[in-house]
Amino acid sequence: MVRRQRVVSATLWALLLLGSLPFPLRSQAEDLTALQKDPNQWVLPAKNYASTRHSELNQITAANVKNLKPAWTFSTGVLRGHEGSPLVVDNTMYLVTPFPNIVYALDLTKPGAPLKWKYEPKQDAAVMPIACCDVVNRGVAYADGKIFFNQLDAHTVALDAKTGKELWKVQQGDPKQGQTITMAPLIIRDKVLTGISGGEFGVRGFVTANDVGTGKQVWRAYSTGPDAEVLIGKDFTSPYPSHQGKDLGVSTWKGEEWKRGGGTTWGWYSYDPELNLLYYGTGNPGAWNADQRPGDNKWSMSLVARNPDTGEAKWAYQMTPHDAWDYDGINESVLVDLTIGGTLHKALVHFDRNGFGYTIDRTNGKVLVAKPFGHINWASAVDLQTGLPVENPEKRTKQGVNVKDICPAAMGAKDQQPVAYSPRTKLFYVPTNHLCMDYEGTEVNYMAGVPYVGAVVKMTAGPGGHRGEFIAWDPTTGERKWTIKEKWSAWGGALSTAGDVVFYGTMDGWFRAVDAREGKELWNFKLGSGVIGSPMTYIGPDGKQYVAILSGIGGWSGAVVAADLALDDPTAALGAVGAFADLGKDTNKGGMLYVFALDGGAKQVAKKQTLPQ
Repeated sequence: MVRRQRVVSATLWALLLLGSLPFPLRSQAEDLTALQKDPNQWVLPAKNYASTRHSELNQITAANVKNLKPAWTFSTGVLRGHEGSPLVVDNTMYLVTPFPNIVYALDLTKPGAPLKWKYEPKQDAAVMPIACCDVVNRGVAYADGKIFFNQLDAHTVALDAKTGKELWKVQQGDPKQGQTITMAPLIIRDKVLTGISGGEFGVRGFVTANDVGTGKQVWRAYSTGPDAEVLIGKDFTSPYPSHQGKDLGVSTWKGEEWKRGGGTTWGWYSYDPELNLLYYGTGNPGAWNADQRPGDNKWSMSLVARNPDTGEAKWAYQMTPHDAWDYDGINESVLVDLTIGGTLHKALVHFDRNGFGYTIDRTNGKVLVAKPFGHINWASAVDLQTGLPVENPEKRTKQGVNVKDICPAAMGAKDQQPVAYSPRTKLFYVPTNHLCMDYEGTEVNYMAGVPYVGAVVKMTAGPGGHRGEFIAWDPTTGERKWTIKEKWSAWGGALSTAGDVVFYGTMDGWFRAVDAREGKELWNFKLGSGVIGSPMTYIGPDGKQYVAILSGIGGWSGAVVAADLALDDPTAALGAVGAFADLGKDTNKGGMLYVFALDGGAKQVAKKQTLPQ
């Protein structure tokens, strides 16, 4: 192998010296593009750039999943919410914990997957209360022999994947200004893409690109402000008049509210290599009291497509203008090609906190389908001609008025918990919340580093008394195909496989496998703590398919347990106590990785997959 690499390198150098290389060197992108097509590994947080979280592995099927057994476990040593999932690259598993953000590398070639290395950053614990909704971390990224991750104190770090040695560290924000980071980075060619958290502290959101090799900042694009800072230029387009015009990131705000206007960028990112577009969503505007910031408040609550080389925006679509409910738009965008009305579209599918499942043309931001995927009453529909929601005025929140029974609640019909898409069934598998709320806006003044919310919220279970559902969704028609009711919000992510099995975990600690076509439960296993992370799968050195998931209750919904919150005020934790006060009866703190395999299962290696695009 070493000799072959030397020969290839010598050839490349010869071509460079002769000036005859027909394309620029893009080794990182080529490595990741090739690696993500290998079903035996899991090299990106969402499996691939399209964020499908679908694996072509098929040893575990609907027929034999009942024989799944624990293969090995690993304690992370941390008892806060575990919201991410591991990566597997070249027989090494990498994972990062919640604060203090310890990174582990585990050797899959040896029994029990012993530790290869451990990296524990030094962070000031004073950053912990700055995090809005628990001190979670959603995972590491890999590229070019390096592991990348974000620390809660707003640093991005690069480690040597073989040794764990720190290669560089850069500061993206200041916790004293309310800035933290909980999201997993995304690597596109020679750039590390990261966002920022802190929408509840008046942080002005942005996305940053840093150089993979050095950490040097290449560009930064803000969510609010003048076009020059949002990086909106001549290539920006929108099919909707309400999205057209100069400096909308300023003119759709009152005065200088945009400078503390939120639109933070803490969710999952996707990338289309063919269109060369990065996709992500922006969060709630600040403050939660909408009466303090009249106007559409662009570009909060928006999906944004950017050129990852320059940061220039191609299009943006604001789902919830002048948000009055905290319906963050940060949820993931899944990139699939779909036939709708007889026409094949390069589509982006996004399940928003506001309760609508959007199917959007990802080349220009035009909405093709928008239907409620959960119980909602703040709006009745989305007007496909204007792109605007058709609001119910009775459910718009106001300062000094306690508006009751708004659905969904501030946690949304779905929060960060990522969906999966199976190209075999053409269905999305969506973990959802089933919550409603009472909401009263209150006047609030801005002070850097201090919560800037301005609302009193009490959340409750939705109609029927259950707090979550796991559903299958047809993105071409906007219809549910089947539903599984859950006692608690389905706050963990989904995994689909070519064995026509879908996996997900629950907040009370059940890890479930269900039939992808009918939704019938096929297998379950009770974990030590609740699940808010996402399952993944890979092939081990022994040729067996493994399924892994992190257990550890927490996050906004599970903070009542993870952070030992008092339960006497249902409006505490931004309303979470009202809906989850009794969660501690069903689960306890934990921090464990569980890995499962078929007992004596077949040994085979799946073929490289064709991405569903």
